Formats: sequence, C-alpha cells, structure tokens
Amino acid sequence: MTQLPIKRAIERVPGGMMIVPLLFGALIATFLPDMPKFFGSFTNALFTGALPILAVFYVCMGSSIDVKATPYLLKKGGALFAAKVGSAILVGVVLGHFLGEQPVSSGLFAGMSTLAVVAAMNDTNGGLYMALMGQYGKSEDVGAYTIMSLESGPFLTMVTLGVAGLSAFPWQTLVGSILPLAAGMLLGNLDREMRSFLGRAVPVMIPFFALALGASLDLHKVWQAGLLGMGLGVAVVIVTGIPLYLTDRLTGGTGVAGVAAANTAGNGAAVPALIAAANPVYAEAAKSATLLVASCVVVTAIVSPILTAAVAKRAGKRADASRAAALGATR
Repeated sequence: MTQLPIKRAIERVPGGMMIVPLLFGALIATFLPDMPKFFGSFTNALFTGALPILAVFYVCMGSSIDVKATPYLLKKGGALFAAKVGSAILVGVVLGHFLGEQPVSSGLFAGMSTLAVVAAMNDTNGGLYMALMGQYGKSEDVGAYTIMSLESGPFLTMVTLGVAGLSAFPWQTLVGSILPLAAGMLLGNLDREMRSFLGRAVPVMIPFFALALGASLDLHKVWQAGLLGMGLGVAVVIVTGIPLYLTDRLTGGTGVAGVAAANTAGNGAAVPALIAAANPVYAEAAKSATLLVASCVVVTAIVSPILTAAVAKRAGKRADASRAAALGATR
C-alpha cells in the first residue's frame, strides 16, 4: 500500500503538531459546529476533552524532569527561567494596570489581553530550544531545559496574573494546577523506567489536545488574530530575548542560549483555556488568547532560530578574535 508522508508534511509547518490539528478543529467548529454532538460518544469527547488530555500531558511532561541536575544546569537553567518568567511578570503588571482581565474590545488591538501576552511569554518551546542549542551551543546548555521545563502549564501564568493585581485564584486551584506536573516528576525520578514510559507519550498528546482546543475557536476571527499574533510573536522575541541574552552573558554564556529561549511553546496555546476553566472571569479573554498564542508559536518558531543563528555567528567571530589576540600576545 502506498504510504503518504503525513507526519513529515505536518512537521514542515513550524509548531505543526500543535498548529495543524488546532486549525482542523477550528474548521470543524466554524463550518460543521454540530458534527461532534451528532456523532456523540467518543467522537464528541475527542473534540471537547481538552482538559483531561492536558492533565495527562502534564503528568507525562513532569516525568521527564530530572531533579538531579548538575550545578551548571541549575545555574544556567535557573537563570534563564528567572529571566523569562520575570519578563512576563513585569509586562503582566504593566498591562494589567491598563487592561485588567478583559480583552481589548475594538480597534486594531481588538482581542489582545493581559492573559494572551503573559501566556505567550511564560513558556519556552523546549524542542526548538534544544534543537538550536544542539546545533549552536554546548550539551550542558541543552540540558538547561530540564529546569526551564518547569514553565509548562498554567501555574506560573496564574501566579503572574495574581502578581499583576488581577483576579487571583484560590490556593487549591494554584496547587491543583501544578499537582499533575509534580506527580509526574515524582514518578519519573523514583523510577527511570516510568520516566521512559511516560516521557514517550508527551509528543503524542500534543495533536489531540490541540484538536480539542481548536474545536472551541471561531475562524472568522483568525485573520485579525493572525495579524495580532505576528506582532505578539515579534514582541515575545524582543521583550524576552533582550533580558535572556543579557542573563546568558552574565552567567558565562555567549548569549546564544538566551536568544534560543526567546520563543513560545506549542502547549502555551492551551494555557488560556485552562486559566478560564479555573477562573471564569478570564473566559472572554481566553477565546482570542488561544488563537493569539497559537499564532505566536508559529512566528517565534521562525524568528527565534534566525536570530539565534545570527548571535551564534557573532559569538564565533568574537571567539576567533580573542584567540587571535591571545596568539599574538604569546609571540
């Protein structure tokens, strides 16, 4: 039987395993909105069950986090983690003062919200970061994502929104948002076989929760969200990239690792829906925020590698110049 390169085709799209199913679900929701209910049973569950799938996803994601990180990984990963989250908190405080919990209702920035910006900035695209550092950095820098992966999930976004003075979340909700990740970490660190078993499921879950998320979206707003998403993506690279670059340099790096972390994770598009489920006051903002963050994933997946390559090239020239100067001094 002739084989079709479906997986390869999807992966040619930046963030394809998240973006393509998300758009497919949105197409169903826009043009065949009653189809899942018509078939009911498992079919309806597939299009409406984003939260249970995400709960399993975070358990599996947690299992891949090794708490026995070396001091370098703690230093590098911790510094980049603090710079990324710190940037999101600072921006969240400023936007929260002007926008509150609700999205902009009209004009060029209609649909933009504090929730969308914070969700886009808080979570690093781990696969992209590790691929870039594998090409341009050191293996120790690749391992720094062990610490940065703690960004995954809605917990830090909830904390950021609370720090920004917006509607807070009960402590039970905050703890509940991180328990699946913590449970996965416990299982993965107590048993390496469980880590291997659960870790393999992480990429498999992504298209399924993306499909369910897409099924809650209206494609009539995609063009506007796409334009805003492009702007948001560029803003994420710049606003988080500058402090990440400086932090990497201050911790002995070349700045390459910092720029490689200036992007948005595919699963970040799931955060707005999780936030809205925990606190209904964000329900209106979550509708447009999901599309905005999804657009941001694509934009940062394109811009971040280009910028990382440029910084790596510049760092290589600095290293060559330093070596040449050192050789000249010894003669």
